[in-house]
Parts: sequence; structure tokens; C-alpha cells
Amino acid sequence: MRPFRLAFLACLSAVSLSACASRPPEQVAAAKLAFAPEQKPAVAADIMAFPGPRRGLAGRTIRVTRESDIVLARGEVVLTFDDGPFPGRTSSILNTLDAHGVKATFFMVGAMATAHPGLAREVAARGHTIGTHTQGHPNLASLSFDAAMAEIDKGRNSVKAATGTTARFFRFPYLASTAALRRQLASQGIVDVAPTVDSKDYFSSSPEQVRARALSALARRGSGVVLFHDIHQRTASMLPGFLDELKARGFSVVRLVPGKDSSAPLVAAVTPSSIPQ
Repeated sequence: MRPFRLAFLACLSAVSLSACASRPPEQVAAAKLAFAPEQKPAVAADIMAFPGPRRGLAGRTIRVTRESDIVLARGEVVLTFDDGPFPGRTSSILNTLDAHGVKATFFMVGAMATAHPGLAREVAARGHTIGTHTQGHPNLASLSFDAAMAEIDKGRNSVKAATGTTARFFRFPYLASTAALRRQLASQGIVDVAPTVDSKDYFSSSPEQVRARALSALARRGSGVVLFHDIHQRTASMLPGFLDELKARGFSVVRLVPGKDSSAPLVAAVTPSSIPQ
């Protein structure tokens, strides 16, 4: 295993799980998150202008066969979690999502799914959408095309072995992609789901800071695909209050699922009682 992969996995296993040393500096992360505007631009107004509060937080389901299918109306949010699963933190997040009646997309690192297969399978069993995030979280833009595709394929195979799900969604580590890799994934029916709101929960922050940062970004944009990480305790801790605030402000949480022309099942055909411990 390459040294940078060992460093990443060691970081994930650390008790504190503050931002990994392999994370790019904030300015690099911001450059990678050069988000395109929504197809329906949000009005620059206070987020409290949304109709609400709603009776429930759960919104519609979008079937996605290509990235352009992800078009959000004002007040719609997609929740995504990268880098897990991780014992304790992922379970806490799953319980919070259940309590609020909403679904998310989890972009799993293959090595983490292999290390915690029961937890990975539980994510699928609870009805969340499964995506992949490579095997060991390298910067794919720094690898050769063949090496990068091998890393993607290995991660997809590891996640499938753990969850029983053939994932059709993918996210590039550090959001570092190339045109050739994006074309190859598209030719295989794999959708690159890029975030449009970065919570920056990978920086050393308090739960309240993560919550405020994500809400502020949503206030500016009016909607968005939010990037979180289920390996951080700060994220698990802030999530209940974050979702309560979304509901109070009239947001709805949209669920992404693979399109109808995908031959892959959305989730594994398992029940919680069948999840290995």
C-alpha cells in the first residue's frame, strides 16, 4: 500500500479524527469546490423567506441517471456523508436521520467498508443510498488514468462486498477529478455527485461552528448538496440541531436514488436482524 494511503487510514483510525494531515489546505479545498450555480439560481434573500415550517422534513425523491438530473428548487437540501463508515459516529448519524424521517447518501471508502462491514450493511439496510469514494482516498488527479480507475474499481468492489449493493454514485476524494475519469465513469453509468455546500467539518471546529457554517452557506445559495463526513464526532453531534433548524426554516431534505434505467438495486435486500456483527 502506498505511504499516503497508509497515512489516510491511520488518520481515520485516530481517536480524535480531526482533519487528516493529507487534507489540502483550506484555500485548495475552496478551489476544488468551485461550484457551478444551480440551474435555477437562488434568490439572494434571507433563508427565513421560505414557506414554512413544513409538517415534515422529508421532501421528494430524485431519480438520477446523470449529474444534470440533480436540479434542486429553492429550499431543497441533499445530505451526503463521506469517508465512513466509522463505529459510533455513523451509527449516531443513522439514528438522527431516522428520528427526523430523512434519507442521505453515504460515499464509503472501500477500506472502511471492509473494516466495518456490519456497519456498512446497516447503512444500506436503513434505506440510505450508497455511493463510493475509492478504496483508500487518494488524490486521483495525481495518479495515472489506469491507477486511478483501479482505485475506483477496488473501492466499488469492497463496498459491494460489504453492503450487497452495486453503487451507482461516486465522489472524487478532495473533489480532485480529471475529464478523462469523469468520461469513463459516465460511460459506465456511474454518476459523479459533487457537493455544492461545504460544511468544512474536516477542520478542527466545534459542532456549533459546523452547524452555523452549513446553515450560512445554505442561506446564501438557497439550496444545495451538503458535504459532511460521518467519521467526525463533531458532525454527529451537530446533526440533530442542524436538521431541527432546517425544518424550522422551511427546508425539505431530498433523497437521491439511482435512475430507473440502472440495473443495480438501490439498497441491499437485508433486514437489520441479518446484519453481521
